[in-house]
Amino acid sequence: MTRNASLTDWGKIAADQLTYIANATEPGPGVTRLPFTPQHRQAIEIITGWMEAAGMDVHLDAAGTLVGHMAGPENSGIFYMGSHQDSVREGGAFDGIMGVLLPILAIQRLREEGISLPFAVECLAFADEEGIRFPTALMGPRALAGTFDPAVLEMQDQDGVTLREAMENFGLHPDDIQSLHRPRQEALGYLETHIEQGPILEEAEQALGVVTAICGIERHQITLTGETGHAGTLPMSSRRDALVGAAALVTEVNRLANETPELRGTVGALSLLPNVVNAVPREVRMTIELRAPDDRVRENAGQHIHQFATKIAKLHKLHLQIEGTYQQSAQKCDTALKECLTTAVKTTVGTALLLPSGATHDASAMADLCPISMLFVRCQDGVSHVSDEYASHEDMGKAVEAISAFLKSYAGANAR
Repeated sequence: MTRNASLTDWGKIAADQLTYIANATEPGPGVTRLPFTPQHRQAIEIITGWMEAAGMDVHLDAAGTLVGHMAGPENSGIFYMGSHQDSVREGGAFDGIMGVLLPILAIQRLREEGISLPFAVECLAFADEEGIRFPTALMGPRALAGTFDPAVLEMQDQDGVTLREAMENFGLHPDDIQSLHRPRQEALGYLETHIEQGPILEEAEQALGVVTAICGIERHQITLTGETGHAGTLPMSSRRDALVGAAALVTEVNRLANETPELRGTVGALSLLPNVVNAVPREVRMTIELRAPDDRVRENAGQHIHQFATKIAKLHKLHLQIEGTYQQSAQKCDTALKECLTTAVKTTVGTALLLPSGATHDASAMADLCPISMLFVRCQDGVSHVSDEYASHEDMGKAVEAISAFLKSYAGANAR
């Protein structure tokens, strides 16, 4: 018997399902669910049930992505939605997995309303976005986009198990990943739903937000080398204190990020030698990470930091080594999808706050396949990657409603 979908408390269903799947975890605080583990297998079984309840055909692809397929008219194209099932160690019950569940519930809601979409839909539960077990990530969306690098299959976890071995032990055939590339002409777009992982929505008292872009990232490794000496006998005027130079750099990164709109700057790792209480620091190694939704802003900041580090090294008579170690371009959300999502959010909650994502998501890799969009859901205190991570069932219910409205609006505007 078909129930009245408009009277169903989809947020409560989401909360109950997320509480249940949170048991698919290693022992200990929070949720620890790494890819290609027994906990991953347990999650697949649960998510399969979600997808089948929504009327989808379900299969596990060679990259470990669980795919729920809702067929549409012939040659109508496919719209993708989803996120990742894995977590960080001792993480929360919402990051990633909420974005797997809510689109499935939206599809189930439409189905129970008797609404058929004029295109196929696939809900995706990617195996590994966090990159915790293996030093790589985003394998699932990269496989679909045709940007997967098979060299990562030889990367090892902390126990010496290669990614290839882990996948094969999981019953997968990693050599088939290259065949997963989806035709771009059939890929209509991608929507990812995610907790914000920040405080902006909560501070604005908004349940939902529309993402404008996924920030680009660059990282720099810096080593400043001076000269050590006895802290009590070496005159201040003749010191070559590496930590003094490093402190100036930390301060400059903080100043630059505070004074540049939408730039984030972080010195996340710092070590020094000889690291004893009564000796002048001889060497400091540090990392600087810069993020911004505009690549020009990020790149200009990186150039400034290089110039500033050179100046500081000369001022304090230090030897400087500085190199860029990582770079990822920003990904703008598609204008048409963003406008459609904005309308759906306004219809649901009255207003739509636009904001960039400072974190990377599966959407950043899906952008190589099709236009992307992202919906943020408010999280309590703006925290994520911890066991206290929380989104209310009321907000999740509004997200299900907004996703449903988005799909109906998109169908009306873009039916083939």
